[in-house]
Amino acid sequence: MKIVTVIGARPQIIKAAALSRAIREHFAKEVQEVIVHTGQHYDDNMSQVFFDELGIPQPDYNIGVGSGSHGVQTAKMMEGIEEILLKEKPDAVVLYGDTNSTLAGAMAASKANIPVVHIEAGLRSFNKAMPEEINRICCDHCSTLLFSPTATGYRNLINEGITKGIYHCGDVMYDNSKYFANIADKKSHIIDNEGLRGVDYVLCTIHRDNNTDQPKRLNAIFKALLKISESKTVVLPLHPRTSKLLNTNLEKDLYNKITNNSSIKILPPVSFLDMIVLERHAQMIATDSGGVQKEAFFFQKPCLILRSETEWKEIVECGSAVITDADEERIVESFNNFVENPPHNYPEIFGDGNAAVFIIKEMLENL
Repeated sequence: MKIVTVIGARPQIIKAAALSRAIREHFAKEVQEVIVHTGQHYDDNMSQVFFDELGIPQPDYNIGVGSGSHGVQTAKMMEGIEEILLKEKPDAVVLYGDTNSTLAGAMAASKANIPVVHIEAGLRSFNKAMPEEINRICCDHCSTLLFSPTATGYRNLINEGITKGIYHCGDVMYDNSKYFANIADKKSHIIDNEGLRGVDYVLCTIHRDNNTDQPKRLNAIFKALLKISESKTVVLPLHPRTSKLLNTNLEKDLYNKITNNSSIKILPPVSFLDMIVLERHAQMIATDSGGVQKEAFFFQKPCLILRSETEWKEIVECGSAVITDADEERIVESFNNFVENPPHNYPEIFGDGNAAVFIIKEMLENL
């Protein structure tokens, strides 16, 4: 079976590592994988380092779309992917998550009558103002096989009338976190390099455009981080989008307080292994990233969700995470509650760490 795997954003590169590893270790004689990188993330810190560090095969194709509006970027991807599909003639196209690369791959493959396999299917925020929500819905409704990491995602698909080819299989990112955790401890030196050994710190990531591009929301989040820094160190690996907008979208006085605060450690984007180590050593995590929310749960860290909703409802329901939105008071209050009463309930809701093997077996049997 020949599959074309389409990736473009940093989280997709990491997720693809699980499937590539499973193919290499268990299905090398049965599956040929052709990797297409759309170039949606084109900064080496956001892309190339992950191929090098995680042992992912180098892409067979790089479309190199770069930045652009949603429409322009997606159209360029579709054009490039279509050309590759006509040349490679795969048995299936494998897509991850909810980015513009996901949408472009789904459109190009379905128009070419090539089965679409969607990994991380069924996730819903029920907020169609999020571009990711539109992308994931469109991809799901174009897909032949749909692999949901959670029971909630599986039920969402049924509720939308998708009842064939759907699976609750666990999460490939849990596969990765289990596999890379020990490797990360040996290879990463970020704790010592950044002077964090023995330090109680809150790890924070901010990248979603409705947080970075809206000054009111960005200021509220950073005002909360400033208050948190009075009692804990805040470690903040900055996404390129956030880094560019800090100076323009933060109030000048707040910007100066943040950038001159020894208790707020601003870092450039970190590698996946460094991120795992930062997560494992953190006391708490604050994020608007869906992936980091899950990783907080994997490593049993309380999580502040800097959004008005989450696709990972189970982690909120079990009390290990709380939705604070970009609300200064709620962020600080939730932080204080977790410091005083850290959660202890982390049920096994993301599978057994073998989701990738399950996915490939089902593809071989059903495509």
